Amino acid sequence: MLQNIGTVEIVIVALLIVLFFGGRKIPEFIRGIAEAIREFKKSSK
Repeated sequence: MLQNIGTVEIVIVALLIVLFFGGRKIPEFIRGIAEAIREFKKSSK
């Protein structure tokens, strides 16, 4: 399913995310994802 994703599709999805969340909320969103990944790694040890 994910094997057929190309550059054009990734760019379109990125633009939709920027339009939906706005430029200011994206860093907060990424920080939240990074924190969740760190917590997951920490709890899996």
